[in-house]
Amino acid sequence: MVDNTQITKTISLEDYGIKNATVHYQLSPQELHDETIKLGQGVESSFGALAVNTGEFTGRSPKDRFIVKDEVTKDKVWWGDINIPFDPEKFDRLYDKVVAYLGGKEVYARDAYACADDKYRLNIRVVNEYPWSNLFAFNMFLRAEDEELENFKEDWLIINAPGFKADPSVDGTRQENFAILNFSKKIALIGGTGYTGEIKKGIFSALNFILPVYKNTLPMHCSANVGEEGDTAIFFGLSGTGKTTLSADPERKLIGDDEHGWTEENTIFNFEGGCYAKVINLSEENEPDIYRAIKPGAILENIVLDENGNVDFENTSITQNTRVSYPIHHINNIQEPSSGKNPKNIFFLTADAFGVLPPISKLTPGQAAYHFISGYTAKVAGTEAGVDEPVPSFSACFGAPFMPLHPTEYAEMLSKKMKAANVNVWLVNTGWTGGPYGVGSRMKLKYTREMISSALEGKLEDVEYETHDIFGLQMPKTCEGVPSEVLNPKNTWADKDAYDRKAKELSNFFRKNFSKFEEYANEEIMNGAPVE
Repeated sequence: MVDNTQITKTISLEDYGIKNATVHYQLSPQELHDETIKLGQGVESSFGALAVNTGEFTGRSPKDRFIVKDEVTKDKVWWGDINIPFDPEKFDRLYDKVVAYLGGKEVYARDAYACADDKYRLNIRVVNEYPWSNLFAFNMFLRAEDEELENFKEDWLIINAPGFKADPSVDGTRQENFAILNFSKKIALIGGTGYTGEIKKGIFSALNFILPVYKNTLPMHCSANVGEEGDTAIFFGLSGTGKTTLSADPERKLIGDDEHGWTEENTIFNFEGGCYAKVINLSEENEPDIYRAIKPGAILENIVLDENGNVDFENTSITQNTRVSYPIHHINNIQEPSSGKNPKNIFFLTADAFGVLPPISKLTPGQAAYHFISGYTAKVAGTEAGVDEPVPSFSACFGAPFMPLHPTEYAEMLSKKMKAANVNVWLVNTGWTGGPYGVGSRMKLKYTREMISSALEGKLEDVEYETHDIFGLQMPKTCEGVPSEVLNPKNTWADKDAYDRKAKELSNFFRKNFSKFEEYANEEIMNGAPVE
């Protein structure tokens, strides 16, 4: 555990163009907590954790994420709606404006790093306008020991100025907020948004370029844990699918909850030093590890408190995307250091609001690549304005907004690693059963946990399987601790014809989404598509 006492050393930011600033360097969590409250930027909850409101932006703004297009990136990045090019000269001018804005202010600087495997370590210097943003950086990045700070040299610089607003007509941005990566200058420049997720996702996006291009390592938007026998399990899934919840298993040690690398040595390592978990409808009964991690040092974002500081986890009046960040050592059952070997099982998690996909199915290598590139989940009614019925949501590699390369490059790396390591791949539906959203009910968490445990323990190796008529997926007929009628989703629908119609509708959504990847996909991947 890192000593959190304040280091008296300070640093100058003049070399970055930040002039005459009062620099608070490497403050402890308690000092940043107190500073936030003193400035009126947050309050203390009954948990002892800091509660802040991130302002106008309570989530990422994908259309305002840019990559500087230059000699390093122009021929490698998959340019388009996800990776939006930004002019190098405009970046330089905007950078100068941001650092001038921070000049003369009190700012908060921190040296930390990403990647728990020393061979892949990325040193990071973070400069924040607000103290709570710096506390987020303490929680989410790996914490350097005192002796490592003496000659610290950053590989990447993050400049984070939520109060700075760009002028789109001059600066080349879409609106006042922006998050820009410059791979030549190794800078992540963030302004106009207080949403802290932009800080960690900036470095995640950078590593999603650096690791495959230069280190032959697959970056993954996933959680991971390790069992008593040393076997590692990987959980892919978009927000709201249960990635954080299901990897927090009392029988297994947590490696990390969101971002990992899979090396050529067949090891898995966490990028981060903390967790950033959704807290909507959080309860100690359902998610004890996350609930108990909310204590001094943690930051609650955009939650609603009563006059006594008690949190109403069901209140989404600010946003559905209520969050908590905390250092990983707030979880008791963790793997130290945050790395594992011998990956044996991969789980693709989806919250299928159409109620079509099986609660668990075993994938062939072709199906695994197809579903990985698809990255499917569904938005349910009420989560966004204008959404009244389930809407399919596809995010390539379960993390398209953070992937600078073409999705098939990551998928082919994954396929090779899966085959070399002889990994089992499972598709797990944590969404609806017995009908679509509004008719059926959400799959019981205890059933999902039982299915995953059975897969991890090898109990699904020798059971009988049946094939899904439309998606061609292999579904176990029995699973310990789970009613058999739940395992084939069609059995849970009162109207079987309605099920078939809905399954074909979802199948068509898959095919339409995949059409943009077909020219890059090999025959094996194409054979993983739905059969009808």
